[in-house]
Amino acid sequence: MGLVIVKMPQLGESVIEGTVERWLKKEGDSVAREEPLVEVVTDKVNAEIPSPFEGKLVRIEAEEGQTVPIGAAIAQMEVEELESSRSVASPTQQPSPPPTPAVAADNSGRVNPTIRRLAEERSVDLSAITGTGAGGRITRGDVLAHAAAARPAPAPEHAARAAPDTSPVGPREELMRVSAVRRQIAENMVRSVTNIPHAWGMREVDMSSLVRYREENKEDFQQRHRIALSYLPFVIQVVCDALKANPLLNSTWRDDGILLKHYINLGIAIALPDAVIVPVIKDADQMGLVQLARAVNDLTTRARDKKLAPADVQDGTFTLNNVGAIGGFASMSIINYPQAAILTTQSIVRRPVGRNEQIVLRDMMNLTMSFDHRILDGVLASKFLTAVQVSLENWTPETIRH
Repeated sequence: MGLVIVKMPQLGESVIEGTVERWLKKEGDSVAREEPLVEVVTDKVNAEIPSPFEGKLVRIEAEEGQTVPIGAAIAQMEVEELESSRSVASPTQQPSPPPTPAVAADNSGRVNPTIRRLAEERSVDLSAITGTGAGGRITRGDVLAHAAAARPAPAPEHAARAAPDTSPVGPREELMRVSAVRRQIAENMVRSVTNIPHAWGMREVDMSSLVRYREENKEDFQQRHRIALSYLPFVIQVVCDALKANPLLNSTWRDDGILLKHYINLGIAIALPDAVIVPVIKDADQMGLVQLARAVNDLTTRARDKKLAPADVQDGTFTLNNVGAIGGFASMSIINYPQAAILTTQSIVRRPVGRNEQIVLRDMMNLTMSFDHRILDGVLASKFLTAVQVSLENWTPETIRH
């Protein structure tokens, strides 16, 4: 028998901490491997975390409502056999070194390409990390925890500005307690606007051709595929084409340069009653229209049912936000750190516009984008917006990729 430590797992790209929302087991309970152990929330996901071990939960280190860094201890479990690749045995008893090299990610000794890419993005030296995965393998959480530990402490003046307001609540005021997910969203937004110099652009788009096609085909699509046909899959295909033609929009700023992503993982902002979450469609540019419609429907349903997995919100390269359903006309969205930009589609409104010296009714939509001014100047951002606008306005059924 021995003690092992359960750590806060990595729960999303750029997430550095998580909040324990609810323990699903209590001290003294027996727990099977992969059995739900604890519910954790971040600004990106609310997830039930399965137990990495089989044994007995002997000590809870992080209480409900407590926020802890990725990789920090949240509990201790007693197991039949020590699993040195996962944790330490006890504060005084160290396990034997892992049998394979610390940076190994597979049996051949090579580093997993995804882990290597993450390490490069975070400027982390893999040789300096002792892996906590099976056989001493370096995990995503190991890299992010190492990167978080290497960040310099905030300057004193910043700490002073961030001091909490503890002034008394007035007789005609009410202090509304903030949920863990709302607090982490707030912290992520502050980090984005603090580190990224935001700039903003807008285009007016004539959506009439696409609106007409959708109206004529939505009932048949619903009957054939059992999902609703929204505008989003069409827009995603257009945006992916524009990203390929303008690759700086699909990048990340680093101190040593601009990291171009030669793959498109499109984040889709989904509004929940108390938060906005951004699950990711991986390799969205490789999907046909029906695949995209299914992916959007699946992620939206699971986000609203709080059934997203950590992998669903990781590795996004660009974010698409839609505020049309709530009547949006123009807005400036905050960039999903550390991406280069976020594109927002507003409401489609039928209104009079000038065409060929005549006033006609057209289905018009505003397209707005916030972008990282370190990576993109106005000319390049404008080129991307124009590419999206022209493709949507000249859309035909032949444009669809099946």
